[in-house]
This record gives sequence, C-alpha cells and structure tokens, in this order.
Amino acid sequence: MKKTRRSLAALVALIATTAGAAAQEWPTRTITLIVPFAPGGGVDASARLQAVALGEVLGQTIVVENVGAAAGTIGSGRVAKAAPDGYTLLIGNSGTQVYSQSLYKKRPYDAVEDFEPVSMVTESPRLLVARKGLPVNNLQELVAYMKANQDKMQYSSAGVGSGTHLPCALLNFTLGVNITMVPYRGEGPALQDVIADRIDYMCTTIQSGAVQARQNTVKGIAVMAPARAAIIPDLATTGEQGLKGVEATVWNGFFFPKGTPKPIVDKMHKAIETVIARPDIRKKMEDLGLEILPPDQRTPAYFGTFLKEDIDRWGKVIKAAGISVD
Repeated sequence: MKKTRRSLAALVALIATTAGAAAQEWPTRTITLIVPFAPGGGVDASARLQAVALGEVLGQTIVVENVGAAAGTIGSGRVAKAAPDGYTLLIGNSGTQVYSQSLYKKRPYDAVEDFEPVSMVTESPRLLVARKGLPVNNLQELVAYMKANQDKMQYSSAGVGSGTHLPCALLNFTLGVNITMVPYRGEGPALQDVIADRIDYMCTTIQSGAVQARQNTVKGIAVMAPARAAIIPDLATTGEQGLKGVEATVWNGFFFPKGTPKPIVDKMHKAIETVIARPDIRKKMEDLGLEILPPDQRTPAYFGTFLKEDIDRWGKVIKAAGISVD
C-alpha cells in the first residue's frame, strides 16, 4: 500500500512538473483570439488593440478571428470546446457570458464550468442613440414617442441576448412598451441601419455610438449609466433626464477554455497587466470610451466570483422581463 501511495505521489509530482515546464515555455506558437462578433464593433476595436500589445509582451503573434453570430454565442462556444492549451483565447462580455445563461431554454454552454476566467479588463455603459429622422431630441421626447408609436417602431441589436439587446429590452420593459427588435450579426451592421434611417433606435456600445453621435450621423439620446461619460461629456444620463433604473454597464474580459493550466492563466493575466500599465494603451482604450477596472477587480479569482454573481443578477431581470430564446 505504501509503495502504491509513493508511486501515485510521484506520478502527481511528475504531472505537475511537466505542466509547469510547459507553462514556462508557453507560448511557442501563434495564439488565436476569438472575437465573437462581426468586425467593426466596439468589442472588436478594443480586442485588436490589446491583441497587438499582448503579442509584443508574450513574444508571439496573436491572431484575431471574428466569429460573429447568435449574439456571440457561436464564437464563445467554439472556445468552450477548444483544447485547454493556452492557444485559444476569448474576449467575452456581459452578453456572451451572462445574458446567455438565462435567455436560452437550452444554454449554448456553461459560462462558469466551461471557461477559465483570466481578467475582466474594462467596462462601459451603453449609449442610447436614435436615427436622425426620428422627431425626438432627448430622452423625454423619445419616451413619449415610443409610447405613442410602439406598434410601428423598431430597434436593432447585435443579436438576441447580446450586450446591445438586453439594455434596450430593460428600457422597454421599464417603460411598458412592446417594440420590435431586429437582430443583426454584429453591432456594426445594426448601427449602420440606424445611421441609414431604417431603424429607430439602438443601445449601442459607447465606443461606436459616441463617434457617430459626434459626427451627427445619429442622435445621441442618453448615456445609460449613473454618471456621464468622458468620451461624450455633453450627453446627459438617463437618470439626469428623469428615468432611473435603466443603467446598463457591460464588461469585457478574457477567458481560456476550462482546464487550461493555472500557470498559463497566470502568465496571460500578468501579460494583460503589463499591457494595461502602458500609458499609450490606457489612453487609446479610454478614447474608445472604456473604463479600465481597478487591479483588484482584474484578477482571475475576482472575475470568477463576479461572474457567478452577475449571472444571478441579470437572470432575475431577464425572467421578470419575460425574455427568452428558443
């Protein structure tokens, strides 16, 4: 019995030593970063910026691959099923990892059990924008128009359950209106139809929405957050305009497939911290309207705990609103 125990202990030690050695050598080849949305959206822009910088820190190229479909669940599901070897990375967000867990009758994956959290890096509020031809100029006017014309209005999103869907669904539920949602394969195409005056409004990422609002291609209606955003300081929040309770901040973070060795997770987390510490990177991300979270909220341990709490929090909202996907 003692010999068996010694043999088992030796085997465990050997496995640990081998895994540690592999992690020290990692990465030895190209890493694929899956962006589960179409090119051109806010998540895509920040992902590409970080991928270049992370590649420089790690000494290997990080290739960005857009897999935009089903509100990001197709691309995220691909990462969930990937080999846990550190060469497939996901940039997920509230939509892919939180909303998806309560929306679908059959979940596309388990956001807690199928992924290894690496770092929750940023958060940003949604920006409520309207097409230029809509006869409204502020939130109060939009609310009145929605209540009077809900049967003929439409809003767009990057897909059912996406980070651009649930904030508007929350807004509509709060107002007691039933307005048709038109899903797209990504934020870029969804916003383009607002710009083209074909869709009435959208709860877009602040990265994309602020640019278009400043260029007057859409009407900036409100920042869906407790405080105004530095990227568009003249635009009042929903609360300032008399509508509280519809704040919607969406986070973005990195995940490996479940089972990725802890030394690799820790090494990637350290690389992310190195990138975030660069003033030029921070400025570029802040210019996109992203708020970089404090260090204690960027750890893998914090991210894992927060994820479970956020799934529970939004699950109650989704259930109360009666939103579901077959």
